[in-house]
Amino acid sequence: MSDPLLRWRPEFPILGTCTYLVSHSLGAMPRSARTQAARFLDAWETRGVRAWSEGWWHISRETGDLLAPLLGVPDGSVTMVQNVSVAQSVLVSSLDFTAARRRIVVPQLDFPTNHYVFEGWRRHGAEVVYAESPDGVTHPLETWLPLIDERTALVCCSLVLFRNSSITDAAAVIARAHAVGARVVLDVYQATGTLPLDLTALGVDFAVGGSVKWLCGGPGAGYLYVRPDIAGTLQPAATGWAAHARPFAFETGPMVYADGEERFASGTPNVSAWTIAQAGYRIVNEIGVPAIRAKSLRQTRRILDHALDRGWRVRTPVDDARRGGTVTIDVPDSTRLAEALIARDVIIDHRPGAGIRMAPHFYTTDDEIDHALAVMDELTEQFTIQKSR
Repeated sequence: MSDPLLRWRPEFPILGTCTYLVSHSLGAMPRSARTQAARFLDAWETRGVRAWSEGWWHISRETGDLLAPLLGVPDGSVTMVQNVSVAQSVLVSSLDFTAARRRIVVPQLDFPTNHYVFEGWRRHGAEVVYAESPDGVTHPLETWLPLIDERTALVCCSLVLFRNSSITDAAAVIARAHAVGARVVLDVYQATGTLPLDLTALGVDFAVGGSVKWLCGGPGAGYLYVRPDIAGTLQPAATGWAAHARPFAFETGPMVYADGEERFASGTPNVSAWTIAQAGYRIVNEIGVPAIRAKSLRQTRRILDHALDRGWRVRTPVDDARRGGTVTIDVPDSTRLAEALIARDVIIDHRPGAGIRMAPHFYTTDDEIDHALAVMDELTEQFTIQKSR
C-alpha cells in the first residue's frame, strides 16, 4: 500500500534505530528540533539580553498560534505554560470556591496530575467529586451526568483516556455542564496531533495539554486554551510578572492583568522549550491531522485484529469512533513482557491496571507493526513454555 506519510520518516532519526511505537508517551524528535534549539542558542549567544525584545518575550504567542489550528481555536487564545499541572493550577486559581458553586467533577480514570491539583484546592473550599468507572476502563455518561449540577463550578474531562485510549463523549458532558451553569476544562493531551479537534465548535470553556506526545514537541511545552469571550472575566491567583499588563513597568502591589493569552502566563517564559516545540507543530500542521487520523485508525486496527485473533485481552475500544491513537493489550506477565519487548528494541510502554500500550504514528510502517507483533508472539510463547515447566 502506498503511504505518502512515510516521506516524513527521514525527519525522525530514532526510527532508524528501533521499532518506535510509543508516541502516545514521547513522540519521536524531528531533526528540525535541533535547528530550533540552535535558533534559541544563537540568539542567546549573539544577541544576549537584546533577544528578549527581538522575539523571546513573545514566544508564547508565536508558539501558541502554531498550535491553534490543531486545536481549532483562534490565534491569541492559547497560552504556553510548562506543563498541564501549571495549566490546571492557573485555571482553577481563577475560580471562587467560597460560595455554593464549589464542586469540581473529575473522572476516576483521569491522569493523576489532575487529581493532585484539584485535591489541593479542598483547603480553599473546593469539593472534589469523582466520576467512578464501573469496569476500571471506561467512563459511561451515566456515571458523569448526575454529578454535574448547580453546585458544580468545574468539570474536568479527558477527551482520550491515557490508559486505554477510549474517547469520551465530551459534547454530552459539556452540554450538561453548560445547562447547569458549570464550566468544562477538556484535557486533550492524548488527542492533539492524532485526533482532529474543533474546540471552538465544541464550545469547551478551557483546554489543557502538552507537546510531549503526538505533537513531537518535547517536554516543557504545555498549553492552556481559554475561550476568548470569557478570558477577560478571569483573574488567576496563580500568576506572575509575565501576566501583567505592563510587565516592564515593574509596578508593585496588586496585579493588573494583561489582555489576551498573556493574562494566563506566569513568570519568565520557557523560551528554549517553546522554540523547540515549534518543529513538531509545523510538521503536524503540514501533514494535517485528518490524514494522521486515517492512518492511525488503519494501523491500530491492524494491531487490534492481531491481538483479538490471539485471544489477548484488549483494553482499547474496538469501535473506531471510540478509539484514540493507542492500543492497550493486557496479557499475562505484561510487565515482564514489556521489559522484554524493549530489550528487543520494540519500544512500547506499560501502565498498571491496563497493560502494554502500543501506538503507531504517521511515520510508522506496517512492517514495523508486524515485526512488533511477531516479537510479542515469540515472547508470549516463550513465557507460556517457561510456566509449563
